[in-house]
Amino acid sequence: MNKKVRLLLLSALALLIIGSSCSCRDRNDEAGSGKIADAVMPRPVSEATDFTKVGTVEPVPGLPEQILVRNSYITSYNNKTLCPNWVAWRITRAHATGNVGRMGNAFHEDTEVEMPRAMNSDYKGSGYSRGHMCPAGDNKWDHDAMYNTFLFTNICPQDANLNSGVWNQIEISSRQWAEKYGEVYVICGPMFFRSSPPRYIGENNVAVPDAFFKVVLCLDPPRAIGFICRNTDGSRKKDLYVNTLSQVERLTGFRFFPSLDPKVREKVENEASLEQW
Repeated sequence: MNKKVRLLLLSALALLIIGSSCSCRDRNDEAGSGKIADAVMPRPVSEATDFTKVGTVEPVPGLPEQILVRNSYITSYNNKTLCPNWVAWRITRAHATGNVGRMGNAFHEDTEVEMPRAMNSDYKGSGYSRGHMCPAGDNKWDHDAMYNTFLFTNICPQDANLNSGVWNQIEISSRQWAEKYGEVYVICGPMFFRSSPPRYIGENNVAVPDAFFKVVLCLDPPRAIGFICRNTDGSRKKDLYVNTLSQVERLTGFRFFPSLDPKVREKVENEASLEQW
């Protein structure tokens, strides 16, 4: 093979490689570039969202669900109620306190979910407060973590007395337990009773929960506690709302912490006592 022919063959091969590369790039762009590609990229697990030891909530067949992972919590969003099904996060001793102050006028719609979605205007004049599931107070350790708690995919219409009363007491206790034991796992969310006529607020018809649940799990020492609060006046002491983990599972239809060691589950699921904590 002479030099001229060899150069022609090498040139043709180079053109084939370049053409193949451009073709692949074009197909990748068509398949999912920009925001769509970003949306399906796995998010890094933060300390607050690391549930590898215990799991979050077992999927429920037929329940509308879009899982959204923030740096401060994981939420299962329901596009029918426009509320979360549940929100899960982990409080460590390091995250139980911090210097980031609560933000004013920080509530904002979540553009990762389709319209219609909850907005500030839905709550105006509704008679309900914008109730955090993962509280701002659990996220003073990071500005972005705090800001993400004000997304409406972490918010439910909540009675103002409950929000500032027993619900707030339970939130404070959860942080105290994290400081005491080093870490706790928390899952909470709204409850809708089939026997009650559904209530909605705003132009987007955000569903109003009949009650709220919260479960808190500690691994060392092994213990769990649950709370169920009706979405009404919550001025009574929090010990009146205590339930076991299995009781909350039965009333919500959820199975919490599905990766929890069976021996630990057996120990914690049917006992709940504030005195133990």
